[in-house]
Amino acid sequence: MREISVNDALALASWYTDNKRALPWRDTNDPYDVWLSEIMLQQTRIEAVREKFILFKKELPTIEALASCEEDRLMRLWEGLGYYNRARNLQKCAKVIQSQYDGHLPNDYDALLSLPGIGPYTAGAIASIAFSIAVPAVDGNVLRVVARYHKDIRDVRDPLVKKETEEMIQHLFQHEEVRNAASLFNQGLMELGETICLPKGTVRCDNCPWHKSCLAHKEKMVDVIPYRSANKERKIIHRTLLVIRDGNRFVLHKRPASGLLAGLYEFIGIDKTLSAHEALKETEKLGFHALHMKKLPSSKHIFTHLEWHMNAYEIRCEEIEELPGSDYIAKEKKELAHMAVPSAFKTYLDWYNLRD
Repeated sequence: MREISVNDALALASWYTDNKRALPWRDTNDPYDVWLSEIMLQQTRIEAVREKFILFKKELPTIEALASCEEDRLMRLWEGLGYYNRARNLQKCAKVIQSQYDGHLPNDYDALLSLPGIGPYTAGAIASIAFSIAVPAVDGNVLRVVARYHKDIRDVRDPLVKKETEEMIQHLFQHEEVRNAASLFNQGLMELGETICLPKGTVRCDNCPWHKSCLAHKEKMVDVIPYRSANKERKIIHRTLLVIRDGNRFVLHKRPASGLLAGLYEFIGIDKTLSAHEALKETEKLGFHALHMKKLPSSKHIFTHLEWHMNAYEIRCEEIEELPGSDYIAKEKKELAHMAVPSAFKTYLDWYNLRD
């Protein structure tokens, strides 16, 4: 793999200093901010993270506060970001940091990599940004930038491509002037991929500090590089939701402790499409006596590897006194505002105005 020149590396660090966006986790001198933002930003857009980060830090300002937070409250704070296991691993990691590192992230790459939920990219990001340690931090944005710079036509999903990119950047850090600018260089690569060297069709080459060196730009190949093999086709699951309620309360079901949306609350769901008559029969099986029923809007939610196509019924019952088991709860609107119900059910949360 062709090297990035020292001049280009330093030019990128300088460009980042002059052009970086103002973000709430940036330049705070708090390693917790770097760690939290990197976990939040995994597979999530910056626009979605910005306000959630501010709220999260207001509620849990320290690693100690995160480590001791109740799970339901943590899940509620994470709501809207998806991939809820990230939040669980975040807390699991916080507890280790609390017990083994006196509540402070270690300023050592290998120690960071050993922590729960922290992989090579996140460890590299924390080490370089928070502690100025000269190690690579290679994610999808960085792979896109480097592939275009090199005119590399290989599949960026290939682990070998990522490995070679990390090795190339680590070799670049052998130059003292680049090593001393490792934090700015890594953040510059990230910023370039997030704001300039965008996916095909939206790329802004004229604003790129590397446009004179980038081989894909020179040879007009930015629309075909990087090559990324197709994702597997998502599985479609048809579901029926039963929004069972009495005058004031809604019945929710707590999902199993493992698997998709583990441990979060949902409206009662059956993994098939039910007619109104079938939905009533399911309601009766659960022990609820329906007084009135109406169809609700259909909804769709896309996960990484599957889609939920949901139809739903509101089922009004007499005052709910008994629930079918310990995984079911009945809560009023004001209580539901503080419970962790994932954004997969946003259509129905909005329909009943169940969020603050």
